[in-house]
Amino acid sequence: MVLTSIIVLAVIGLVSAVLLYVLLQKFKVEEDPRIDQVQSCLPGANCGGCGSAGCRNFAERCVKADSLDGLLCPVGGTETMKNIGAILGMTAAESTPMVAVIKCQTICNNRPTTNKYDGVRSCKISQAVYSGESTCPYSCLGFGDCVEACQFGALSIDAETGSIKVDGDKCTGCGSCVKSCPKHIIELRKKWPKNRQIYVKCSNTDKGAIARKDCENACIGCSKCVKECQFEAITITDNLAHIDTTKCRLCRKCASVCPTGAIVVENFPVIKPKEPDKKEEAGA
Repeated sequence: MVLTSIIVLAVIGLVSAVLLYVLLQKFKVEEDPRIDQVQSCLPGANCGGCGSAGCRNFAERCVKADSLDGLLCPVGGTETMKNIGAILGMTAAESTPMVAVIKCQTICNNRPTTNKYDGVRSCKISQAVYSGESTCPYSCLGFGDCVEACQFGALSIDAETGSIKVDGDKCTGCGSCVKSCPKHIIELRKKWPKNRQIYVKCSNTDKGAIARKDCENACIGCSKCVKECQFEAITITDNLAHIDTTKCRLCRKCASVCPTGAIVVENFPVIKPKEPDKKEEAGA
């Protein structure tokens, strides 16, 4: 009796295996082998910066596309796209490296602190129930959702000031931090050599007097920077200045005329004062 049961189960198992194999072969979907080749070129970050669900999905999009126009892996950059182009027999256009910047003076002494939040340390959650520790509705909440979203360790919270810092050498421009910020104060900008940057570190679109009351470093839309820029790289929209990186030449003149310090200059060498001419001193 036991032997008969074993034989019956073995036959059922064998028949089921054969049927499963036949069905798999009949309905098997042939996948383009180039998908694996393209995926092997990708960094495997699955950050979503390319607009796809992950690196595998991005590889599938590249293989199915007629051209690589509009397709970019921000982590791998131009070099990765050229490698993909070589596999697919397509030409990949040059891309501009991007870096994240925080458009807010964040937790600083230049804006009044009106209250203290002691709820869940999450920007997304606090945004729903809390306006922030100051009167500025555009200020950084400082709880670090962007830090957690970054897979490359490019963002951190300054232990002393509580402000968000971006390491330009680590930032890949994937945009994960931009998506994670409920205040929409993180922007991807052109990555200049040596991580140099000139940008308006403010997101306040209120009128000048109101913005200045919220923060001493707020942009007040005075247009002095617009008049100073000879390259027409600066525009004012909704009381807020914006510097176009495609036109900016890093001359830094705009920062010198900004009355509130809203335009910041980062990673430039310190200009040393000109030493007096020794000949002129001797003559005097």
